[in-house]
Amino acid sequence: MSDTSTLLRQQLQQLEAELRAASLWSAQPPSEEAMASAMPFMYDTLQIEEWLQWVFVPRLHALLDANAGLPGSCSVHPLAEHEWTNRLPHGTHGAALQLLADIDATLTKA
Repeated sequence: MSDTSTLLRQQLQQLEAELRAASLWSAQPPSEEAMASAMPFMYDTLQIEEWLQWVFVPRLHALLDANAGLPGSCSVHPLAEHEWTNRLPHGTHGAALQLLADIDATLTKA
């Protein structure tokens, strides 16, 4: 496994832990209808934390597991920052935001 793959896997595990700690991780998956959205980030049917949990993290793990090519760039952090800053109490999501910035940087360098 490459250094990038190892780093990304660690970042994804840390992201999950931080989302759980911030109570942004759900035990219930979204409906099939919500998951069928064709909009970027499924923003019309999911909140950003749902998209991270049910789409972003699993897809990146699947790419890593298959030794497939990773996205050449990533810009999830700005959307999460916008969404959470407007909706969540200040500070509850700071560590998750930093991890998203780190993941964006890792994928953009890969």
